Amino acid sequence: MTQKLNQINKKYKNIISINAKIIDALKVMNDANINLLIVMNETKFVGLLSIGDIRRAIIDNQDINQVDIADIMREDVLVSHIGDELINIKKVMLDKQIVCMPVVDDEKNLVNIYYWNDLFKKKQALDRLDVDVVIMAGGKGSRLKPITNIIPKPLVPVGERPIIEIIIDNFMQHQVTQFYISVNYKAKMIEDYLKEKESLKCQITYFTEDKPLGTIGSLHLIRDQLKKTIFVSNCDIIIDEDYADIYNYHKEHQNDITVVSAIKHVSIPYGVMETEKGGHLIGMIEKPEFTFQVNTGMYILEPHVIQEIPENEFYHITDLIEKINQNGKVGVFPVAEKSWYDIGQWKEYQDTLINYK
Repeated sequence: MTQKLNQINKKYKNIISINAKIIDALKVMNDANINLLIVMNETKFVGLLSIGDIRRAIIDNQDINQVDIADIMREDVLVSHIGDELINIKKVMLDKQIVCMPVVDDEKNLVNIYYWNDLFKKKQALDRLDVDVVIMAGGKGSRLKPITNIIPKPLVPVGERPIIEIIIDNFMQHQVTQFYISVNYKAKMIEDYLKEKESLKCQITYFTEDKPLGTIGSLHLIRDQLKKTIFVSNCDIIIDEDYADIYNYHKEHQNDITVVSAIKHVSIPYGVMETEKGGHLIGMIEKPEFTFQVNTGMYILEPHVIQEIPENEFYHITDLIEKINQNGKVGVFPVAEKSWYDIGQWKEYQDTLINYK
């Protein structure tokens, strides 16, 4: 049995034991760069654990260091069996938009796994979103110099395309057609590039900051045009997520603002000491690990909150969030750390070039 289990672990990188904690599952997801895990009891298939399952646990404020994945995973998973023809397996996956299909024998031993990306050339269908999208693209990108001395940050390439094109395309997969782009530094270069992209079949409205207005201040310039629920995205981040999930969470919880967070795991490679007055040692933890939710730079706003942005003043999104949170409702939607790509600084940009697919 041990030999068979080792073979399974070598073949698939997204295997996890039923006895694992949520934090263990997050680590496997980050290491394997995948948001869906196969849960096993030795060689037996038990179920699936998705980032969505972990997200619900975090939103419910469960302790990810203590809660077992068995308490949050899905066991009612559709599986195939030995002898099922591939053509029938593909049909079921297409009809039900299933990301992966485990194949088991009569004793529930895992035999194989079929993944959508391996079987189909086309992407999974995404729900249509009736929203407007605002992209904040007016900054100078000072932390990416010297490249931003030549081109503006929104045109910095990630693979074969500039990041702003990737951002727009991700929303167009949800049939979003209305975009507003805040520009300032090298604005004409951005407009000229997007004008030449025939593949971007959408309407783009540009609005210009005459002076720096912070991370959200410029939205007062178009507040009369924003009538729908609004996705706001920084121009230096990519969120590799189903945006319909974020939108549905926002609506179901009746949020005024939803902040998209990334689940960030930090390990301290030293012994950490806690002291009191006089330097007396209280306690010491060897190589502690911490998990945080960090702001990714993507938000959903209801149009009425735009009216709270002061006119022609420097104003950050954090100022707006704090103001709305006093009398309204601000929610946080967590995504996996590997679903968040940031090119705001050189190290993050280099990591994105390596990891973004």
